[in-house]
Amino acid sequence: MDLPGIVQLIHDSALSEWLRSSLKAMPIVEAIHVMTAATVFGTILVVDLRLLGWPSTQRSFSRLHGELMRWTWGAFVISVITGVLLFVVNSVTYYGNTAFRLKMLALLFAGVNMFVFERVTGRDAAAWDKGPTPSSARVAGALSLTIWVSVLFIARWIGFTKGYDFSIPDNVNLDLNFGQ
Repeated sequence: MDLPGIVQLIHDSALSEWLRSSLKAMPIVEAIHVMTAATVFGTILVVDLRLLGWPSTQRSFSRLHGELMRWTWGAFVISVITGVLLFVVNSVTYYGNTAFRLKMLALLFAGVNMFVFERVTGRDAAAWDKGPTPSSARVAGALSLTIWVSVLFIARWIGFTKGYDFSIPDNVNLDLNFGQ
């Protein structure tokens, strides 16, 4: 089966149908996705600013990195799960959306940048832990910030380019009296 066929199967899945017909599921999924993405960006921002020497290099990089990366990874995992759920609902539309593809590419670049930093540049962090950051680490921090800001901008672009279908499916119950 080809990729467009797989995307169509995802779109036609029971999970996709349930998410599309639920009045509460998608707002909750989207809110969690936005909150976890903000956490990912915020924690990475703090680490990258430390790499750039802002506000200073007096705080131990190793300690800061160790304290924040567990939050980054936890939020990232939840963001990926909720992102997959968001994709499932409109997979056919997302698959053909240039902004969505650019976001996935930017996320790939962010992952490669982080991998290179963790395996190469950051390996000798103990040598510059509380001192001036070497230029390779500053470049990694600047590149990371650039990529993650791009991810955020492109993510917002998706919402304006994906062609939402605002029609209400026939099987959606619009009774909002919440059990009264």
